[in-house]
Amino acid sequence: MKNIAFAALIPAALLLSACTTVEPVYKDNGPRFGSCVEGGPDSVAQQFYDLRTAQPTQGLPNAQLLAKYRPYLSDKLYQSLVKANGEQNARYQGDLFSSVAAGPTEASVADASSIPNRDARNIPLRVSLSRDDKQWQDEVLMVHEGNCWAVDDVRYAASAPHADGGSLSEMLRK
Repeated sequence: MKNIAFAALIPAALLLSACTTVEPVYKDNGPRFGSCVEGGPDSVAQQFYDLRTAQPTQGLPNAQLLAKYRPYLSDKLYQSLVKANGEQNARYQGDLFSSVAAGPTEASVADASSIPNRDARNIPLRVSLSRDDKQWQDEVLMVHEGNCWAVDDVRYAASAPHADGGSLSEMLRK
């Protein structure tokens, strides 16, 4: 009797073990139309902010600087910046990639190793920014496009962020 009960449990155990197989949430993260930078989300974000602090700009980046930023930016954000640049709208004042209009002189992106979901398509990362004696934090949204991580948005989190919105994408939409 015990052998029959045990024999009946084997198929049930196999069936249950098949149910615990974990499949990635996204098997295909979509295409990437531009070139990209090697590395994980935190590495790419840090490289972007290193470039930004080395070559700061106020308002919209010109076409030459935007071409340098291209490998770090998502297709969507890049197209939004190109469109805004084509409008030649003077309303974009100050540093668009941080909460503080003067922009940072130093930036440190939080490590993404604490992110539990490795199948995530987008990851928000804290960025500690500073200029002179002023310090603040913003959040950079990294998105996975194809095999690349890219900056998709910047959420302004300082105590007195830009008046045009709570994020870069909101500012560009207005």
